[in-house]
Amino acid sequence: MKGAILVTGTASDAGKSVMVAAICRWLKRQGVSVAPFKAQNMSLNSTVTPSGAEIGRAQAMQAAACGIEPEAAMNPVLIKPSGNRKSQVLVMGKPYANATARSYQELKHELKAPVVAALADLRSRYDVVVCEGAGSPAEINLRQGDLANMGLARAANLPVLVIGDIDRGGVFPSLFGTLALLEPEDQALIAGFLINKFRGDPSILQPGLEMLKGLTGRKTFGVLPWLDGPFIDAEDSLALRQDHTTPGTLDVAVIRLRWMSNFTDVDALAAEPGVSVRYTRSPADVERADLVVLPGTKATVEDLKRLRDDGLDTALQRRNGPILGICGGYQMLGHAIEDGIESADSATGLGLLDVNTTFAPEKLLRQVRGTVFGLPASGYEIRHGRVDRDEPLIQQEDVLGTAWHGLLEGDEVRRAILSWVAERTGRDWTPGTRAFADVREAHLDRLADWFGEHVDAPALINLIEQGAPEGLPTIPPGGTACSVF
Repeated sequence: MKGAILVTGTASDAGKSVMVAAICRWLKRQGVSVAPFKAQNMSLNSTVTPSGAEIGRAQAMQAAACGIEPEAAMNPVLIKPSGNRKSQVLVMGKPYANATARSYQELKHELKAPVVAALADLRSRYDVVVCEGAGSPAEINLRQGDLANMGLARAANLPVLVIGDIDRGGVFPSLFGTLALLEPEDQALIAGFLINKFRGDPSILQPGLEMLKGLTGRKTFGVLPWLDGPFIDAEDSLALRQDHTTPGTLDVAVIRLRWMSNFTDVDALAAEPGVSVRYTRSPADVERADLVVLPGTKATVEDLKRLRDDGLDTALQRRNGPILGICGGYQMLGHAIEDGIESADSATGLGLLDVNTTFAPEKLLRQVRGTVFGLPASGYEIRHGRVDRDEPLIQQEDVLGTAWHGLLEGDEVRRAILSWVAERTGRDWTPGTRAFADVREAHLDRLADWFGEHVDAPALINLIEQGAPEGLPTIPPGGTACSVF
């Protein structure tokens, strides 16, 4: 098998990232050499590759589905919002520019070359590359110079599938309207549809699928049922589900920050038996939980101000129980925060840890190893903030702080921290025995099973190998002409 495909969606959180991971693992299990690709990703959820490049966390998860190491070519452009109307732009894993929404549109012409080169590089080394779009391909105000959706499809002649989220309602108008808004040259590459998150009687849906094919000339390659359970390494906070855990012995409250980054740090906690993880902005939740996690953020000073506006600072300061701050959350728990990089302001922290933070222009991107609670530990760092205590984890009474993302994925360290929480709170908690790496692998296998059972496999394989069929009808109004990039 040799080829590539682009998976797009009618909207954000339609299921693109999960679907790409499922396809990647499904192909890998058939012996196919496969790699993921997302040309342009806007996400605060990122990770560091072994070479020190920062890419979207979803692409690292998809690489794991392929059984390969993540690399910069899998996500050549990463956009990280760092406040209202401003973002940091990374190219091939390194900071490239700071941009507003408008200035980024002017910047896109510079990014065409690295995007095209990255995809060509992956295609030269792997049998199949499964590409993920961004948002919707029918954002007509952004079509000119598009890097992630139909611009990419046109440049690389990729067949395209469009995913619709039926759980939100309106899936048929969403799919039809997405196609109809595209110009004829773009429509020629839209080969068909996938329907995601279906719950109900398939026989009731079938007439709609037949009518959609009659209206568009395109088939639906699969109807994927609603998939219960926690999702590991979700793309962004839109995918967070408040009901993804069951009540447990240890109650973990994660403060939902406006610019929250790397919220997947707590995935490993949620995978432990007897641990319940929830996101909140309630001061009452902060005071009564067994453990409060203050996660990372791309706008430390701004999110600290919002904490104070909502009274969460007071709840944290008067709390009588364990607190864990990670990266930006760790910085907030300290004393002085001298910014000037992510924000024009500086701030006074919550004073719960004896640390001070100074922001530096150069971004620290690295994988790290050390010792925590006397146990071997590892993680990765993504930060401009330099904390004046360079230790993997610091502890002052009931408050812990770390600059390391991914620390909690270490089974021994995670269980040591949770055992410490149980001791401090008088809870009767027994650590689990299953490695988090095994939980992640089982999740990816489950996605592949889910996908393989409900997709037209021969038709999909033919699409990857042969590309979009010729002679697909154009649906009016057919958009307006745009350049390929």
